[in-house]
Amino acid sequence: MRQFFGKSQHGDLAEAVRGLNNPQFIMLLSNGAQFEAHVKALERLYPGVPSIGCIGMSYDTCMVEEGVGIVAFLDGVSAAANVLERVSVMPVKYIKRLENDVHTVGGTSEDTVCIDFCSGNDACVLTTINTVLKRNGISLVGGTGDAGKVSANGKIYEDAVAYGIVRNLGGRVKTYKENIYRQLKNYRFIASDTDKANYIIGSLNGQPAKQVYEKILHVTDQEILTQTFQNPFGKLNGDDVCIVSIKEVKGDSLACFRQVNDSDVLIMLQLGDYEAITKQTVHNICRDFPRRSAVFSVNCLFRYKLFTERGYMDDYLQGMAALGSHAGLVGYGEHYNNRFVNQSMTCVVFE
Repeated sequence: MRQFFGKSQHGDLAEAVRGLNNPQFIMLLSNGAQFEAHVKALERLYPGVPSIGCIGMSYDTCMVEEGVGIVAFLDGVSAAANVLERVSVMPVKYIKRLENDVHTVGGTSEDTVCIDFCSGNDACVLTTINTVLKRNGISLVGGTGDAGKVSANGKIYEDAVAYGIVRNLGGRVKTYKENIYRQLKNYRFIASDTDKANYIIGSLNGQPAKQVYEKILHVTDQEILTQTFQNPFGKLNGDDVCIVSIKEVKGDSLACFRQVNDSDVLIMLQLGDYEAITKQTVHNICRDFPRRSAVFSVNCLFRYKLFTERGYMDDYLQGMAALGSHAGLVGYGEHYNNRFVNQSMTCVVFE
């Protein structure tokens, strides 16, 4: 297979797709002002080609912050694209679509992946999708787009998740998740007084969540939203840790970017040696895949902001470019199999 990445910093779709012939699967990464026009134009240019899209920044060796990016797979891919609607209410109502697409594409855990773009309610969406993917051994990588909109096959949807089932006809696929944080001391909390609908943590170990965070890190209310770049929470998930970013202060509570439930066990995280960690990820991928056709990744908006503020974003993209054809999306939350995480990078590698 082969991956194409085209871009226009000014949102010129014709420029972004220049040289793209006979794609077998397309991902549109657009800006809010032009998203609808880009979706329609892309379908006119490549009618019937499975496609998904969302609003968000994209990248290969450099960032596309306000324009448009096109990622396409060709020369050895079998793919289907579709959408599950009403994700805030009942995404399972549309699960037959996913079942049919998995059956149509075929494939195995060795050569097939699901890539998704979601408008929200990510945890519920991933649980629903996983009911189909798990029994077929198919991994998932994806993320949340901006403005509550996604597209699939030339149509725009709200309150939905767009997905592509992609089979590599020329080799294996494998997904990865990168965490640049590690535990801070031995802090361990039991969450309570949570509001699941609004992703709010009211108390930690019986104390107001805001006060606990401020006391440990010696920060003020105004500093919490930037401190989360260095010190998010971690939610224990078996042997894994899912990062939980703080979104805003709500009185004595903390609103987050992902759901925390009563009795969930949380730890405090601190930023690790991110340069060494990202280089290790590249090393791991090269070890697992001596020959690589493509890498598609989703990087969190907070990672993008952190790397940019520290002058590391360009170096990071150049490091990932050592893998060969690398492109991706800056998301508002990252998906890895059935997990919704923050401040992470997830990716799929094609042999």
